[in-house]
Amino acid sequence: MNIGIIHSLEVPHLSHDLVNDRIQTLHREAEEQRLIASVQRVERARRQVRRANERLRRALSQQV
Repeated sequence: MNIGIIHSLEVPHLSHDLVNDRIQTLHREAEEQRLIASVQRVERARRQVRRANERLRRALSQQV
């Protein structure tokens, strides 16, 4: 087989592999972003709970 034929047969395969690698990378990055967003929501909720607890403490201390 001539080197030109081998090269032309490998190019679509390499291109396909590159596309698959990119798709996998994008899926991983999307999952990372979902996890980051989830952690941020939890942190925001914890801050809200802390603020609500502080407001409740202040309100209760004013009643006494």
